[in-house]
Amino acid sequence: MFRKILLVILLAACMTNLWAKDITGIWQQIDDKSGAAKAIIVIFKEDNNTYSGKIVKITPRPGYTPREKCNNCPAPYTNQPILGMTIIRGLKPVEGTNNYEKGKVIDPLAGKIYDAKMRLNNTGKRLTLRASIGVSVLGRNQTWIRAD
Repeated sequence: MFRKILLVILLAACMTNLWAKDITGIWQQIDDKSGAAKAIIVIFKEDNNTYSGKIVKITPRPGYTPREKCNNCPAPYTNQPILGMTIIRGLKPVEGTNNYEKGKVIDPLAGKIYDAKMRLNNTGKRLTLRASIGVSVLGRNQTWIRAD
């Protein structure tokens, strides 16, 4: 009887790990308007159990000259280099799901900071970023593809 209970507990622990996937890693940011690759973002876990994301590469594409600095951004981002900038901060995992919420994301081209939510798909290969101001209904989505 004890072995059966132990087996059930071990299986339950394994199932929890299967359902809750992690967003840490390297992601290809895809522009929601053009469908073109924009940048490579590394998402990492902070010491306070939140997630942040940093631009590590700006993807070149024909007819596009990327800005070097965040000219229109509010402090503390003002005139920071876009390459190496932490654009996502404070994402918190929602227990038992593939959702992350209560974060902030900055659009370095527009110079605006938005509320951020993320959802990892079941395969762990696509990440949907929802950026909004105030009400989530008034935002937009961007899909990122795992690159690692």
